[in-house]
Amino acid sequence: FREPGGSAKETIETGARAAAAGGFTSVLMMPNTSPTADGPNTIAWMRQRAAEKAVINVFTSGCISQGMKGEVLAPIGGLVKAGVVAITDDGLCIQSNELMRRACEYATMFDVPLLDHCQDASLTQGGVMNEGYWSTVLGMPGWPTIAEEIVVGRNCLLAETTGASLHCQHLSAVGSVRLIRDARSRGIDVTGEVMPHHLALTDAACDGYDTNAKMNPPLRTQREIDALLEGIADGTLTILSSDHAPHCDYEKEVEFRNAPFGIIGLETELAVFLKTLIEPKVIDWPKLIEMLTINPANMMRIDKGTLAEGAAADVTVIDPDLEWTVMPELFESKARNCPFDGWELKGRATHTIVSGELVWTLEGGFGD
Repeated sequence: FREPGGSAKETIETGARAAAAGGFTSVLMMPNTSPTADGPNTIAWMRQRAAEKAVINVFTSGCISQGMKGEVLAPIGGLVKAGVVAITDDGLCIQSNELMRRACEYATMFDVPLLDHCQDASLTQGGVMNEGYWSTVLGMPGWPTIAEEIVVGRNCLLAETTGASLHCQHLSAVGSVRLIRDARSRGIDVTGEVMPHHLALTDAACDGYDTNAKMNPPLRTQREIDALLEGIADGTLTILSSDHAPHCDYEKEVEFRNAPFGIIGLETELAVFLKTLIEPKVIDWPKLIEMLTINPANMMRIDKGTLAEGAAADVTVIDPDLEWTVMPELFESKARNCPFDGWELKGRATHTIVSGELVWTLEGGFGD
């Protein structure tokens, strides 16, 4: 949600509104703010801001390393005491295997999940899109899948060695699915997530140098999509997420090489997953809801994602047959960097209820 330090792109308030309009009652903020969320003071500020401004439940994560530089561990115990529910250097990957091992050991000590953006930076230097046919045609530096797979393999080994709960973020590669499948079959506590854009789009979307198709990890090929779908269908990949990454218009309206990575996703996520997972019958509705709710809640050890007796009344009402057109200019998010502009989609949240209070409706908005 970019706050503190990036409020021109998004704020905790506008990000939470975007999430509510997408049907989400709880979200996890990433720590790639300015200053980075690597100390209790920043975490306290973010939590206070969320309590004052957010219409939904907003949880915080803290950095693995100080300043997200991958050099020195952040005070993980202090971050947990300050209220984070996960630690991650989201968007950046710890390159030092030794540092990552120590992070796993501390995460185990404090019983907090460790989330990792899996990327070997030595293999992606200068890369801006998937290495393959389209990068060659467009003359763009390529980003190979092995850069992700190597780190996923490392993380599986570290989770096995340390007993840490290790979650691999926004996966995009065939080998990543295979490695996690093997690790989970041996009882290792490693999980993986998939983004809607990595199922709905291939790297062909970069044709024309559309910067709204530039993301990290990059869009891949149909081969990778098929592997991700197989991993979802067989239970290897258990979490669906957004990787919501808002940017200002002027930041994206530059040459492809110079544009920042990332797209917004909270307000289109549900419908795109319906298009890619429910319509082709990859999984059924109960499985989809499980992957969006109880599975991520369990991974983060938070008491959410359930309608069990005594649980908070966090409820999303969905009309699965509602047809609508994606118009980013009408979104609640501050940002408009959406690759699905103009798409005709089916299925949408119509009511978002948090702790028993109706906070948003499709027809009435937020009532303000």
